[in-house]
This record gives sequence, C-alpha cells and structure tokens, in this order.
Amino acid sequence: MRRLAPEPPAGTRGPQADPEQVARTILLRRLERGPRTRAELARTLTERGVPDEVSVVVLDRFEQVDLIDDARFARAWVESRMGSRGLAPRALRSELLRRGVEPEVITEALAEVGASDELEAAERVARRRAGALAALPRPVAERRLAGALARRGHSPSVVMAVVRRVLDEFEEESPT
Repeated sequence: MRRLAPEPPAGTRGPQADPEQVARTILLRRLERGPRTRAELARTLTERGVPDEVSVVVLDRFEQVDLIDDARFARAWVESRMGSRGLAPRALRSELLRRGVEPEVITEALAEVGASDELEAAERVARRRAGALAALPRPVAERRLAGALARRGHSPSVVMAVVRRVLDEFEEESPT
C-alpha cells in the first residue's frame, strides 16, 4: 500500500506561498531522514524550484542554528563508513566530494584518521571475506581479497600487508 505524503502546512502551497516558508519546510522534511550537506540541501531546493536568493538565506539560517554542519557531517561520515564498509581515506574523500563537502573540511575530517585506523578497517574487511575464500587456492584467494580491499580505496602496500597477514592467520587456524 502506498503511503500518502502528509499535507504541507498552510501557506506553503499555491501562489500565495511564502518562498522562505516553503524552503524551510522542504529542508526540515529532508533533514528528518538524516543529516545532509549544505550542497545536497541546496540541490534539493533548486530541484523544487526555490529561488537561489531564498535558498541562500534559508540555508545560512539553518547553519546558524546548527541544523546544517558540513564539518560534523564529514566527521560522522568518515567514522561510519570506515567502520561499516572498511573504506580507506581515499574512497571517503571521493564520497564526500560527491556529496558537496568542501575539500578543506574533508581534509580536517580525514586528519583524525591514522594509518592504524586504515589498517584496522582493511583487516576487518579481509577477515570477513577470508572464510569464503578458504576453499580456493592461495593465489586466487589473495587476488580476490586484494581486489576487495583495492575497491575500497586502500593503497597497494596496505592491501598486500593485510592480505598476507589475514590469509596466513586463517590458514594457521584452519585444520588442513
């Protein structure tokens, strides 16, 4: 069954609608679903036909009251995606750029990530995947595991160190 959208508040529809109220309503609904970057929200307003000058005023106000904070978004994104997906800083930078976060903000968020954090993220991914590769010959398992880590943006040196270590540990634990 299809869910109907709730009726918009009075004054947000029709020719008499206040553009700022319309923009605020659009942004609040978008933010209800989760944090967004300023660029994503600006794109949403543009798609919905909100004039640029109104968008800037409303977006600035949302930043003033701390409803939009790209730096906080970037830090949370890095922590979440590195933990859940095992992404490397290079892949995280690319994702944040696509979401419209400024490069300086991304650099600050990634500055909190150390080499050991990247290594841990790669090892988590490798350990999760190693069991499924156990029946394969070692060179095939190495290639597949290396490919999985490389697709997550890990450097070749990190990939090879982690692949060898995890597969060695897995072979030691597995009965032959």
